[in-house]
Amino acid sequence: MITKEKIIDTLQLCYDPEIPIDLWNLGLIYDINFDENNISILMTLTTPGCTMINVIADDVKQKLLNLEGVESVEVNVTFDPVWTPEMMTETGREKLGFSVKKNKKNDKEENWE
Repeated sequence: MITKEKIIDTLQLCYDPEIPIDLWNLGLIYDINFDENNISILMTLTTPGCTMINVIADDVKQKLLNLEGVESVEVNVTFDPVWTPEMMTETGREKLGFSVKKNKKNDKEENWE
């Protein structure tokens, strides 16, 4: 049976060839839809001019097709909204060495270094 957790686990095996972080933790996956046998992914890339668009989308598709019970996978790439580093998960930020400045008055996140 297909579950969102299995899909996310699989997406964490897909990488942007130029960045050593998986697509999920980079925040490139915008939407996941699935039923018993079909998966649809809406994703983006870090830049609209990325020449690896087909390689990355095909990698996502092939890895998801390897999940038990999956009959079809549709991968759509959009650039709306445009990806920004703030879309990364905390894990992705840590792996890339991003840190968050804290406002000393109220200890809230202020901006990225």
